[in-house]
Amino acid sequence: MRIVFVRHGEPDYARDCLTELGRVQAKKAAQRLLGEGIGEIYASPLGRARETAQAAAEVLGLPVKTLDFMEEVRWGSADGEELYAGGHPWAIADEMARQGMELNRPDWRDAPWFRTNRVVECVDRVERGIDEWLAGFGYLREGKHYRHTAEEEQYKTVALFSHGGSSCAAMGHILGLPFPYAIALLHLDFTGITVVRLDSRAGIGAIPQLKCSNDTAHLRDGQSL
Repeated sequence: MRIVFVRHGEPDYARDCLTELGRVQAKKAAQRLLGEGIGEIYASPLGRARETAQAAAEVLGLPVKTLDFMEEVRWGSADGEELYAGGHPWAIADEMARQGMELNRPDWRDAPWFRTNRVVECVDRVERGIDEWLAGFGYLREGKHYRHTAEEEQYKTVALFSHGGSSCAAMGHILGLPFPYAIALLHLDFTGITVVRLDSRAGIGAIPQLKCSNDTAHLRDGQSL
């Protein structure tokens, strides 16, 4: 199975939709996806992701299915305790790196600035959701890997349109990367395309492969951010 993750185009966050530039980016991303062999399209329920997905749906002739758990992650103090940068996870990851703290620690939820951060609950939601979703395709989570219950003659390809945070949370979980490390490593641009592949053979618990990361070559004018 191949999962083509696509971040939404440039957004108008206040209206939860795309800007004019974002719509141009979405159309370019849709054309880029024509050669991927996509059989299904999924999207976050938020407007900016769905609008980006709809541009691809019109080109590919496919409906957009909603994955509620892929709604963007939220952050902030869960108990009123002051957090660095208001709990913004990307700023925290940068500061942890600056201070020489370990971003790849498996117990990152207990790290300073995360243990009382609402983002932990959101990441947990994404991780549970992505495992349940993958189980529907026959990939069952066992420890840190997935066991495939059915053989695929060729890789099934699906597109998933969402957000920087929820996409990194999902990809990090699939690839075995702790969330702070995933957001620092992947750091997705608008309409950045990332491809993750799970083994098509039945029964094997092979490590998922990162085939492509944050591809924005379709934005030839350089307006990827």
